[in-house]
Amino acid sequence: MMDYEFKVKTANERTKVEDLFDYEGCKVGRGTYGHVYKARRKDGPDMNREFALKQIEGTGLSMSACREIALLRELKHPNVINLIRVFLSHNDRKVWLLFDYAEHDLWHIIKFHRAAKANKKPVMVPKAMVKSLLYQILDGIHYLHSNWVLHRDLKPANILVMGEGSERGRVKIADMGFARLFNAPLKPLADLDPVVVTFWYRAPELLLGARHYTKAIDIWAIGCIFAELLTSEPIFHCRQEDIKTSNPYHHDQLDRIFNVMGFPLEKDWEDIRKMPEHPTLLKDFKRSNYSNCSLVKYMDRHKIKPDTRAFNLLQKLLLMDPNKRITSEQAMQDGYFKEEPLPTQDVFSGCTIPYPKREFITDEDQEDKSDTNKARQNQANNGGQGGQSADSHGHNHGHGSNAKRVRLTAPPHPNNGAGMVQQQPPEFHHVTQQGMIYTSQANTQQGNFSQRF
Repeated sequence: MMDYEFKVKTANERTKVEDLFDYEGCKVGRGTYGHVYKARRKDGPDMNREFALKQIEGTGLSMSACREIALLRELKHPNVINLIRVFLSHNDRKVWLLFDYAEHDLWHIIKFHRAAKANKKPVMVPKAMVKSLLYQILDGIHYLHSNWVLHRDLKPANILVMGEGSERGRVKIADMGFARLFNAPLKPLADLDPVVVTFWYRAPELLLGARHYTKAIDIWAIGCIFAELLTSEPIFHCRQEDIKTSNPYHHDQLDRIFNVMGFPLEKDWEDIRKMPEHPTLLKDFKRSNYSNCSLVKYMDRHKIKPDTRAFNLLQKLLLMDPNKRITSEQAMQDGYFKEEPLPTQDVFSGCTIPYPKREFITDEDQEDKSDTNKARQNQANNGGQGGQSADSHGHNHGHGSNAKRVRLTAPPHPNNGAGMVQQQPPEFHHVTQQGMIYTSQANTQQGNFSQRF
């Protein structure tokens, strides 16, 4: 009896989310994991600070939630989302996770640019922004891999970007629900979860049933994201009607990869014969059907030439053989990051952010969206990007010869000789596809990023 009374007393004294934060009517995300709310403290010194409250679906702690909490409590890096606190509600057995609030993500950023293309006003993600985004993604993943963690679900929706504030323009890798430790090489990771990573970003070895996969699966996903930033279109989009299948083999996804990359040759990927689904691959596909397909041709259609450093790095990230795929550390040392413009800590380069803020959603909105899922999947085949959840996703237009390039100097990043540079107040120049130069004095007023569009 005393134990019960003590339990009730402790529960009543436990800090409650609703007592500390205002979040009602501020839902910004909904997915299989639960709900995400934009929240502010009701009182205290940081009342103006914005937080993200993630309510885990169901009661108690799922294995996915336990995994995410356990990892995030240990992982601390500028490019990995920071778990501030965990709340356990005794009355309804709900679990809440408190994070810093990120106003943007790559899914919405790319959607913004893809919509411009659809309206016949093509506006690509700025060259400098692509480079800064990619560098920070690699930096965060290098940290995870150095700590024996595979993310396993990298996609644009899980790459957050901070809005206005002290960490403006900083990339945050989020959603560690599928993350795994890989420090036990004799234990097949496929035994833990046979299917990982959203199909469009899934490495070919996973699609062929690999059981002992490596951190190279994250590198492939980063390559997919890089290509999407360069073109505003998902590079390996395909139909996803059977997205929830437990079978790792996916014919349509492999077909899409081969239509872009070409059919893999055994001389280029010797271990392909060891893949569990290799017999099925030989039965379902004819190499001759893809003889005219290559990454060079695909990217050339998007005005990305094979002699650019961007293409060279992309090719290393998207090698079919996982053993030959570049590592995150090697990628950060690539010459792409050592040529102007250098990557910056603020991916928006100190300019006004043109992307809209997250909208609050209601349960009715979610019902409406579920009714249009099939329509979005059909649109995906025409360049759309269906199949994404709200988890919280340019042309090679270089600077003209007359454009002044500004190198922002700062101490080099410890992981890269090229380094990410601190944002400073010199002039910022950007050349649009039409070759018009917009100039702003950052020391007198903030650059107008939206002018570039």
